[in-house]
Amino acid sequence: MTYETIQFEIADGVATLTLNRPDKLNSFTVQMHSELADAIRKINADDSVRAVLLTGAGRGFCAGQDLGDRAVNSGDQAPNLGDSLEKRYNPLVRSLRALPMPVICAVNGVAAGAGANLAFACDIVLAARSASFIQAFCKIGLVPDSGGTWTLPRLVGSARAAALMLLGDKVSAEQAADWGMIWKCVDDDALLTEAKAMAAHLATQPTKGLSLIKRALNATWTNTMDEQLDLERDLQTIAGTTGDYQEGVKAFLDKRKPAFTGK
Repeated sequence: MTYETIQFEIADGVATLTLNRPDKLNSFTVQMHSELADAIRKINADDSVRAVLLTGAGRGFCAGQDLGDRAVNSGDQAPNLGDSLEKRYNPLVRSLRALPMPVICAVNGVAAGAGANLAFACDIVLAARSASFIQAFCKIGLVPDSGGTWTLPRLVGSARAAALMLLGDKVSAEQAADWGMIWKCVDDDALLTEAKAMAAHLATQPTKGLSLIKRALNATWTNTMDEQLDLERDLQTIAGTTGDYQEGVKAFLDKRKPAFTGK
């Protein structure tokens, strides 16, 4: 597939996905969904990928849905927005969270609506100091989607999540970091440098073990304590059979830096 709305490259164990509609603040279209789905399929099929970096081109990260791509005109039949979620947004969020390697999101500007919730679906979120997050759905009479009603209460608590979704107030990157909504706020000119360095670091770490950590974290909100203890047991059993675990222990005993292969 030829990409027109995203940029996609794989180098040195890192897959970089850049939303690339800067003139539209990287808002979603059907074509962008199709291209992202294709790129994520390629990431899943490429054993060399050990970390993913997601960011946006230009002055915004993602303004959510491009309303012009599914415009509602007077007299026209209303679009089935649930169908749009079922076919595009929900598969995107599910596939992103299911990737068997860490996903870093570098939010370089406004992240609104589905754009904000796309960021929250990633494992680690860094944001430029000038970036902001807004649950813009209430401004046009819609319900927060793309997993936002699941992720945001877990990140900031139910009181803040409710106010943000009902009022549609903008949250600065600094406030988002203070609230635990994201991992870190960094200076604008340092964002990509820091995000790329983090991705490069993660691409040298025990990928299988990190994937198992992701599985445990994804399950923790729905499991009971007993279920989570059982899951930890099962995942640790798998982790103990990996070559990276053996290398990590050997390197510790040899007092040297481990050379993980991701196996």
